[in-house]
Amino acid sequence: MKEIFNRRSIREFKNMTVGKEKIDKLLRAAMQAPSAVNQQPWEFIVVENKTALQKLSKAMPDAKPVALSGVTLILAANSNTFRYEPDWALDMSAAAQNILLEAVHLELGAVWMSITSVDSAINYVREMYALPLNIIPFALIAIGYPNKYKNHFIDRYNIEKIHYEKW
Repeated sequence: MKEIFNRRSIREFKNMTVGKEKIDKLLRAAMQAPSAVNQQPWEFIVVENKTALQKLSKAMPDAKPVALSGVTLILAANSNTFRYEPDWALDMSAAAQNILLEAVHLELGAVWMSITSVDSAINYVREMYALPLNIIPFALIAIGYPNKYKNHFIDRYNIEKIHYEKW
């Protein structure tokens, strides 16, 4: 699967919209992610409006790519679906990774910006979309057509990080 090896964080995008068909494929990929006891806590907000993208890009300093994106997905967890609460963030991370890989497959660029540990960003998104307390903002994924950089292979394999158990 070349997408795993070619995935990169893309932060600059061409001024182009991302078609509904591609957005649907990204969301379908997200929902195929593994989930602890199949709790599937994910909820998604699809942000395409340029004014909303500009406003959302102010959620935190690292969110600047949102303003330039063709679409940004807000990933949030619905705590009402938690059947095994300790793993909800892992479920959300798996969904995010699926989105990033599908973006490469669709010849799009994307960057994942975690907001789960930034209370001010969580509150910003919660207020911007009037989210109820059971909906927990988790991450922003800015997506679009890469402006400068293409997804290409960079070898990150490091043999020194591998430890074989010897019997």
